[in-house]
Amino acid sequence: MKEYKSNEELLNHLLSKGVSVKNKNNALKQFERYTYYSIINTYKEPFKVNDEYINGVTFEEIFALYEFDKNLKTIFLKYSLEIELVIKSLIANIISEKYGVKDYLKKKNFDEYADLDSIKQIIFDIEKEIKQNYGKHSAITHYKDEYGFIPPFVIVKIITLGEISRYYGLLKQDDRQKISKYFKLPDKILKQILLNVTLVRNFSAHNNRLYTFHSKFFLSFKAIDKSYNNSTKSTNLYMIIRCMELLLDNKKRKEFNKLLNKEINKLNKKLKTIDIKTILNIMGFPNE
Repeated sequence: MKEYKSNEELLNHLLSKGVSVKNKNNALKQFERYTYYSIINTYKEPFKVNDEYINGVTFEEIFALYEFDKNLKTIFLKYSLEIELVIKSLIANIISEKYGVKDYLKKKNFDEYADLDSIKQIIFDIEKEIKQNYGKHSAITHYKDEYGFIPPFVIVKIITLGEISRYYGLLKQDDRQKISKYFKLPDKILKQILLNVTLVRNFSAHNNRLYTFHSKFFLSFKAIDKSYNNSTKSTNLYMIIRCMELLLDNKKRKEFNKLLNKEINKLNKKLKTIDIKTILNIMGFPNE
């Protein structure tokens, strides 16, 4: 849009493009709540061929895809948080046991083959988090005042999933393997998974479109599913789903799958002009 248009004008514009609207008042309400751009411009593509809307497409179908993606973000936020809590706990326990609770943030305690600048950066970032949280976070303030240092099991409460993912990737290999063994995964693959789960978490938290997710971070998915054929050579959302399953315990994995299936089935019932397979293919699901 090159100029401001009211929601009524935007609705008329949509109608002029051949999109039918069953309930105009509801459509206007959704434009007011979420904006025309967030709904239509962001989710219209599967409903178009050669830049023209498919005959018979409705606003309600486009909005159903918008809601599907919005609900996906909620699911991925919830279970990436579960994964984050477990990873942080494992790292805190292993680091505390091996290096103690005081002097673990030393260059000698990281992988000797890792990039030195990356090691310096993660140490700097963690120390920065401590400074920013001093006086705000009760545990940080207590340990800093009482003991002059912050132990790993407190540090993990304030650093982000992205920071803990980078931290894990820079640990000595035997430390990484102790953690990855918990998930029955090679340490290299766990490192790749954590980088990608962090991206999905950020996509979800910042309300970016998720179902079309593709990552620049390589993931050795053949080690997880030998039969999977990925023609795009990039990491898609289906691959993230499969990887997150490996990092969740049995109960949480079942919950995760149940919620995903519920949203897929809900969207399937609302789609009329396109098949649910169109959306699943975009997500990276295999044809079968």
